[in-house]
Amino acid sequence: MKFTQLMIVDDHPLVRSGLRQLIETETDLRICAEADSIGEALSLLKTHQPALAIIDLSLPDGNGLELIKRMSIRYPEIRILVSSMHDEDLFAERALQAGANGYINKQEASEQVIQAVRQVLNGDIYLSDKMSARRTLEDSNGYDQQTTYAPEDQLSNREIEVFELIGHGMTTSEIAAKLHLSVKTIESHRANIKTKLGLSTSGELMRSAVQWTLDS
Repeated sequence: MKFTQLMIVDDHPLVRSGLRQLIETETDLRICAEADSIGEALSLLKTHQPALAIIDLSLPDGNGLELIKRMSIRYPEIRILVSSMHDEDLFAERALQAGANGYINKQEASEQVIQAVRQVLNGDIYLSDKMSARRTLEDSNGYDQQTTYAPEDQLSNREIEVFELIGHGMTTSEIAAKLHLSVKTIESHRANIKTKLGLSTSGELMRSAVQWTLDS
């Protein structure tokens, strides 16, 4: 039998193991590679060329959105399914804009994961019923007057990345080193985040970031 090859990109070994066991219960699906970082994923992609990659957004060497963008340019034939704990309302559209073909929350039941994998492999977009309905309504009306948007929706992808790292307790210099940016650039991102979220002090920024990270 010819297997459809999949790749998992997630920095949690237990998550990768669980996904492998779940997916390989399907007789025609196999995991050909696992990666725990953007760097390792890009290296393995050259060798394995899977039909689909399942990608988490929180990776130790950067945001999964950056990996998705790079994959979309280098390997446009590879389908991408995001599997994340982050709020779908905030991140699903960003993931699709970056080049992903679907978004599923890690808390979904196992049968939903398989459905998402097969739907994306078939060339379709996979989103939850709630998110699909929201997109349809926004497409028809321009925006959804009934939807309440979180303040974080205003943040750019890079600002979201910085905001998340602040929530994990990282200092400005640590964030700059991790993202390979200057301290001045990170300070500018911090200032923009405070303005967009209506925060006055660094303490308020830290508390807001920590709470958002815990809720995500």
